[in-house]
Amino acid sequence: MNKEIDFTDPQMLRKVAEQKLIEKQKTGSEPGVDIEVKKLLHELQVHQIELEMQNEELQQAYDTAETALKKYTMLYDFAPMGYFTLDHDGRICELNFTGADMLGDRRFSLINSNFKLFVSEESKAVFNKFFKDVYITDAKESCKVMLGYDNNPLCLVYIEGIVTGDNKECLLSAVDISSFRK
Repeated sequence: MNKEIDFTDPQMLRKVAEQKLIEKQKTGSEPGVDIEVKKLLHELQVHQIELEMQNEELQQAYDTAETALKKYTMLYDFAPMGYFTLDHDGRICELNFTGADMLGDRRFSLINSNFKLFVSEESKAVFNKFFKDVYITDAKESCKVMLGYDNNPLCLVYIEGIVTGDNKECLLSAVDISSFRK
C-alpha cells in the first residue's frame, strides 16, 4: 500500500491519513489515549478550581488590608494630636494633618523640612537636648517647647518621642497645651 501513495501529493496524503484515523477510532487501537485525555482534563479542572479558591482567598486578604488601611489612615491623619516622623537630622519624613496645622503650613509642603526650624528660639536648647537624649537612650523622652518661626509664636506643645526601627527614625507626638498655660 505504501508503494501506491504519492507522499508529494498533499490531497492524497490527507485522504489516506483520514482513512487511517477512522480505522483507529473504529478498532479502538489506542484506548489509553482516551483515558489519558480524561485524566488530563480532570487535572486541569481540579487545578482551575484550586486557582479560583486561591483567588477568593486573595480577594478576602485584599479586602482586609483595605479595611486596615482605611482605619490606619483615619487614626493617623485625623488624630487630635500632631504626629511626626523625623530622621536623625530632624527632617520631617511624615506628619499628619494636625501636625501640619501646628506648624502653620500644608502637610506636603512640610515634608523634608527640618522640624527644628519650627521650634522658637527660646525653646531650641530644650528641644535639642530632648532630640539628642531620645537618640542616646532609645527610650521615650518628653519636653515642652514653643513652636514658632520668624519671631512668630505658634503654640506651646508637649512632645513625646521615641526612636524605632532599623532606620532609627524618631516618632513624635505633639499636643497643643497653649490653653493650659497659667
